[in-house]
Amino acid sequence: MKLLTEAKTLISENIRDYGMYIALLFIILTFTFLTDGLFLSSRNISNLLDSAGYIAVLAVGVMLVIVIRHIDLSIGYLAGFLGAIAAILLMRMELSVYLTIPMILLLGTVFGLITGFLVAQIGIPAFVATLAGMLIFRGALLLVTEKTGTIIVQDDAFNAIGNGFIPSIIEVNGLHLLTLIVGAAGILFYIYGAVSMRRNKINYQFEVISKPIFVMQLVFVSAIIAYITWILAGYRGFSWTMVIMLAVVAVYHFFTTKTVLGRHIYAVGSNPEAAHLSGINVKKITFIVFGSMAMLAALSGILFTSRLQSATTTAGTSQRGFLFGQHAYPEHGHRIPVSTP
Repeated sequence: MKLLTEAKTLISENIRDYGMYIALLFIILTFTFLTDGLFLSSRNISNLLDSAGYIAVLAVGVMLVIVIRHIDLSIGYLAGFLGAIAAILLMRMELSVYLTIPMILLLGTVFGLITGFLVAQIGIPAFVATLAGMLIFRGALLLVTEKTGTIIVQDDAFNAIGNGFIPSIIEVNGLHLLTLIVGAAGILFYIYGAVSMRRNKINYQFEVISKPIFVMQLVFVSAIIAYITWILAGYRGFSWTMVIMLAVVAVYHFFTTKTVLGRHIYAVGSNPEAAHLSGINVKKITFIVFGSMAMLAALSGILFTSRLQSATTTAGTSQRGFLFGQHAYPEHGHRIPVSTP
């Protein structure tokens, strides 16, 4: 009875946080019912996660921009433009993929630092600076793709980033063994992190949920991770897009929660004036956040171009267009080459 009361209290006090999860569950159940279970098939879940991979990478970066009370309107077109530059370097200049990717990430970081300079040093509002950037990158994207409208990428190593899957050690009853191992490692990592965080809160005398509720939480989340892993293992396992997405989330989670710089970012977002008076270099934080955002936009553009195996004039025009492209096949992420006059 006591556990039930505590659970009701937690739900009522955190209903706004749980609302998105409840809505997601409702959507999943609805589409599963309407498709007779095909929505939760291994191939469909794999395609959905791959389609959301580059958007998730962008979301990680823009989260930090929002935290410091700014906005970046240029990230979609920046990703599309840098994806087109990657295609040009690979196909027209015949550079190696191992040179192209670092160059694109570095170029994206430079663009982000320029935006950070305009916002932090010049004092231009982020809305205005990034709106100008959006128009510039949109024009640049049209310029670099004006001849054909589409730049087809025929580099197998590059295209594998958006369409390839991690290798399988061996298949057990039709299941991708390496994916199962990665999923099990993820569960152990989650449990270790949650237990460590709870122990630290207890040591600093913070309020924590009761042990039975905490165990139920661990079991519930671990079951979700295990189920998703099992579904993906039934198809072709984790794609490289998902691996990159999870790596970005893990790195930025550690960066924002375990480092001094991460604490400074949240301090600036909480109160820039107080952060400045406490000795935090607010301008430096702004530079770093916008540089990080543009670097992740460059990575997102690489993932998008790799998945479609081409760079298009419509990349970044909208969330839907950026997710799938105008001519994407949902099953494999390939597109029909289209030329514009």
